[in-house]
Amino acid sequence: MSDRLHRLLAERPYLLADGATGTNLFDMGLMTGDAPEMWNIERPDQVESLHRAMIGAGADIILTNSFGGTRYRLKLHKAESRVAEINQAAARLARRVADAEGKRLGRQIVVAGSMGPTGELFEPLGPLTVGAGADAFAEQARALAAGGADVLWVETMSSTDELRAALAGAGTTGLPVVCTVSFDTNGRTMMGVTPVEVAAFCHEVAPKPAAFGGNCGVGPAELVAALVNMADAELPGDVIVAKSNCGVPYFVEGKIRYDGTPELMAAYARLARDAGARIIGGCCGTTPAHLKTIRDALDGYEPQARPTLADIVARLGQVSRGAESQSAGEEPPARRHSRRGRRGEAAT
Repeated sequence: MSDRLHRLLAERPYLLADGATGTNLFDMGLMTGDAPEMWNIERPDQVESLHRAMIGAGADIILTNSFGGTRYRLKLHKAESRVAEINQAAARLARRVADAEGKRLGRQIVVAGSMGPTGELFEPLGPLTVGAGADAFAEQARALAAGGADVLWVETMSSTDELRAALAGAGTTGLPVVCTVSFDTNGRTMMGVTPVEVAAFCHEVAPKPAAFGGNCGVGPAELVAALVNMADAELPGDVIVAKSNCGVPYFVEGKIRYDGTPELMAAYARLARDAGARIIGGCCGTTPAHLKTIRDALDGYEPQARPTLADIVARLGQVSRGAESQSAGEEPPARRHSRRGRRGEAAT
């Protein structure tokens, strides 16, 4: 069984994860309301082209086009019976590009099987149990593994119940699992989980993630602040992930755009590295051009002291009051990890 992720982490100080999938596919012609995952079947050349561009920009890790690949998400597109087909196709496309480009460039590329939220409510707010969620994630995970994924990448989670279900399902494959949550609500996830609680949860849960951190959210400043606030709960050997949105979203001519410049993303990448991240990339709005800037900013960079919130604000912009209060020690101690899930929001 491949363990490229751990091999590369042992060899290098940091790894570059790729940029956005969904927002880049929209720029390539995907229509609002359509399932990005269907392009693995209907427009595989476009998906391969995006993977190739991310590797060309310097990515060491590419995520499969399978964020909404559980039966619950695919049901919205009447494709819940095609979980295995769609996810295997996603992994096969990424694997083919990673192997070909890796051979051409003389380097190893990790294929990470993207697994996003189900979009369902977990008990007691809704009907979905952790066990049923784990079954759905296991179905997706097995298909991604069969298609050639090196690692399973659970992302954009908000509740620890759904995160527990996803880790349990992914763990059935025996592959390493990475997990990230979205700190998009006043320094917490949508379900109120703090960075410290995420770290504590990841130390307790089984299977233990190979790496954990944050993705998506409301911009680089808030994500880096979350990593700084997470530091007190980190343990030696933790591998921290930062995969921020490319700035803040805004509407222009009916389309969502992101205001993050390459220069902002370069500053974010260095601050994330200073904050302890060893896997750094971009989420919504991050193009191959942004990713190239991140690679250039990190190559040869020697991490500095962990940034203060003042450093983050000065270089990346304002952070939430919640992030500020956590930094000041005004938050209550970490709670037990039994929060119940809420409808997950898809990130792209």
